[in-house]
Amino acid sequence: MSTKVRSVLKNSGIAFGILGIATAFCFLVQRISESDTHVPLLFVLAVLFVSRFTDGYVYGIVASIIAVFGVNYVFTFPYFKLNFAITGYPLTFVAMLAVACSVSALTTQIKKQEQMRLEVEREKMRANLLRAVSHDIRTPLTAIVGSASGIIDNYDALSKENILELLEDMKSEGQWLVRMVENLLSITRIGDGTARINKEDELVEDVISGAITKFRKRFPDIEVVPKVPEDVLFVPMDAILIEQVIFNLLENAVLHAEGMTKLALKVFVLGKQVVFEVSDNGCGIEKERLNGIFNGSYHLFEGRTPSSDSKKHNSGIGLSVCQTIVKAHDGAITAENNPVGGAVFRFSLNIEEMKESE
Repeated sequence: MSTKVRSVLKNSGIAFGILGIATAFCFLVQRISESDTHVPLLFVLAVLFVSRFTDGYVYGIVASIIAVFGVNYVFTFPYFKLNFAITGYPLTFVAMLAVACSVSALTTQIKKQEQMRLEVEREKMRANLLRAVSHDIRTPLTAIVGSASGIIDNYDALSKENILELLEDMKSEGQWLVRMVENLLSITRIGDGTARINKEDELVEDVISGAITKFRKRFPDIEVVPKVPEDVLFVPMDAILIEQVIFNLLENAVLHAEGMTKLALKVFVLGKQVVFEVSDNGCGIEKERLNGIFNGSYHLFEGRTPSSDSKKHNSGIGLSVCQTIVKAHDGAITAENNPVGGAVFRFSLNIEEMKESE
């Protein structure tokens, strides 16, 4: 089903739903008060709500026309007959039409302003990501070029062990660049917020297993303690993208949680959502940086002695990718410090697909 068809069905449902509620309420009040004076006012309010909660002008104008004819046919004597000779009838029609047009115009303007605000935020995020990427890509490329030049210029003077060490450094930097490209490709798949995620019902245990397997290849010496629900749990998601989120959160803990000795991955159900939680017992996150931790606008460990890996790769690009992916899944992601020490990252996904995205 196309986006345009979904929009028409959604707006039509809202319009007819509001008019139906107004009609039922009029019948109810009519039975109680035995008066019709309230009917025009209730339908004017109904037209106002239709104009407010639908897109564009069409639905409000159509609702005003339906309301005028409905009031005339159902609630005006002689009942269930159209009578255009009623005193004040043109005024009621004009009033409803004016309400519909004015409220629709105001709502359209508000939505345009909101769209402009969101576009400014997206541009700001793109700028932050570009700044972070430019910094982080330059560093490993410089290291690779330096190691390669060292081998070429001093090949005869270097021992086999020295050459292997330089090649290992080049391999490590190359692997990091591959992960950076994977993150950027993840953002590209999502696009500017208009592209839709291809969600399938995925077994949560399989997604967790895939992310941990990928993580252990990168950090074989780091133990992750996973905890998943005993019941079989399927969640609509893009498995590749969510694996990327989990991997990024685990990697972030390894690179930035100074003093960490324990890394845990927990999954649990909360209401109609499934929550993924990555926690560590490291140094935690400075409070003033928690609010902007996912926008990539600063380095997580600025002013702090980072690990050897995070000295080279310390931007928030991975966390920015996490936020982009989770938001594209209609989910939410948060970060906070654990009262007993360390940091906790959580993101939640809907267990059942939202109707608008079906």
